[in-house]
Amino acid sequence: MNKWERAAGRPTIMAPNAMVVTPHYLASQGALQVLENGGNAAEAAIAAAAVISVVYPHMNAIGGDNFWLLYDAKTKQLKALNASGRSGEKANIECYKALGFSKIPSRGYLAANTVPGVISGWWEIYNYSQIHMNSNMPWATLLEKSINYAENGFSVTPSQEYYTRVNIAKEDNEFRNLGRFDGFKKTFLKADGNIYQTGELFKQKDLAKTLKIIAQKGADGFYKGEIAEKIVSDLKKNGGVLALEDFACHRADWVESISTDYRGFTAYNFPPNTQGMASLSILNILTNFDLTSMGEGSTDYYHVLIEATKQAFTDRDKWLTDPAFVKIPVDSLLSKEHGAKLAARIDLQKAKTEVNPLDPKGDTIWIGVVDKAGNAVSLIQSIYHDYGSGIVAKDTGVLLQNRGSFFSLDPNHINHLEPRKRTFHTLNPAMLFKDKQPYLVYGTMGGEGQPQTQAAIVTRIIDFNFNVQAAIEAPRWLLGRTWGASSNDLKIESRVPQTVVDELLKRGHPVKVVADYSDIMGHAGAILITPNNIKYGGADPRGDGTAVGY
Repeated sequence: MNKWERAAGRPTIMAPNAMVVTPHYLASQGALQVLENGGNAAEAAIAAAAVISVVYPHMNAIGGDNFWLLYDAKTKQLKALNASGRSGEKANIECYKALGFSKIPSRGYLAANTVPGVISGWWEIYNYSQIHMNSNMPWATLLEKSINYAENGFSVTPSQEYYTRVNIAKEDNEFRNLGRFDGFKKTFLKADGNIYQTGELFKQKDLAKTLKIIAQKGADGFYKGEIAEKIVSDLKKNGGVLALEDFACHRADWVESISTDYRGFTAYNFPPNTQGMASLSILNILTNFDLTSMGEGSTDYYHVLIEATKQAFTDRDKWLTDPAFVKIPVDSLLSKEHGAKLAARIDLQKAKTEVNPLDPKGDTIWIGVVDKAGNAVSLIQSIYHDYGSGIVAKDTGVLLQNRGSFFSLDPNHINHLEPRKRTFHTLNPAMLFKDKQPYLVYGTMGGEGQPQTQAAIVTRIIDFNFNVQAAIEAPRWLLGRTWGASSNDLKIESRVPQTVVDELLKRGHPVKVVADYSDIMGHAGAILITPNNIKYGGADPRGDGTAVGY
């Protein structure tokens, strides 16, 4: 037993048949019920994603995007689905410059300039499941719990209370005071303008009506009917740029996953327009170091992972955007030769300072499911900032993301705004294969913290034999600044020994010690599958989630 197994606050959950991990207990329960009723991993993930779109509104909604890794045990293929939305046909640099903007607003109607992709992801995965995975569960059944929670209510979590309070703070900046938007005020605040407290019943009647239409009509009910018309009408009345044609033309796309070797395992992740290549690049760099001899939790361990992150992010920021607009040399960037070159740049005694500032953003959820047939899902769904754009389209209950605010208005920037373009996405679901089968299904929320936390989980499990829950609970770090903040530092949880913190400071790291199990470190989850097919699930105590199985 290692030191963090002994210190772990939660047990690793074990089950012989199936396992679910989500960052909200109601979503985990909803997915487990689907599995126990004969559904597969794909169907269970849809049910979980639908529930969490209702009960965790500050972190995600059907007005956001999602990305899927789906392992089909029958064909032994790993499928990747990109369900992120593109910018509108009328969204261009000139449009924003004419309005006097030097950057796209982070909140408001002009921040909601990309089509929501979530429903297209659910629908495409459902259709694949129907055709290829012997699915027999009706589509409407998968949305039943989400409709019930929207219509009849659920208990507000401390997380929702906190982020609502933060986002109605009347600060003199563009990030807060979301109560200035009528839809937000009507949906997320009480009639008297006060916030919902932890434990109080919270209902979303308009969202329930929208979900009922989607349950009846599938994706067309969202992209080609009255819902799209209401969203576009509200946007247009308030200066927004999305049009009905943008919704009608939207599609989710099957793409090829990307991978790298890590100590005899194959790490899979999502290709551009996501930062999955950065997550893999970190692992590719780390293969050039003997982490085991350094020791988990040592100064060298933290230093090398942090420096590997800087190198991977430098490549990412140079190249990452929509691959339909730029040819991105992913194979070259993930080659062993390139990984060795990046590793050689790392000084084991000194932190690099000449790297571009990092800006981790994103409020996101990760869902993992493995069923008794061996099918597996790693899914990430997001609205970008907490509460996204802050815009709830009138009479729909649909909270719209602000992912498109990440586009640059500099025409020379790799990720500059153009019509019908997908922006740089922080979301990247992950899997680790052993002997050509899923061994670890994992992921996390947390913007640019995602690659860093993924590296922490993989190294602690593979290099140091941590169990799943211990790997998630062990102290974490975050290089960069939280969105809206001016600091650009290295945040480390206070359980890291002071001697390690002092040594990192000596090496030039701008360390800021934060609370144990800090929420800013993201909410990670993982499922490990053993050779005898027992599933081990872990959920992050930093969030409201749980691992459940049967």
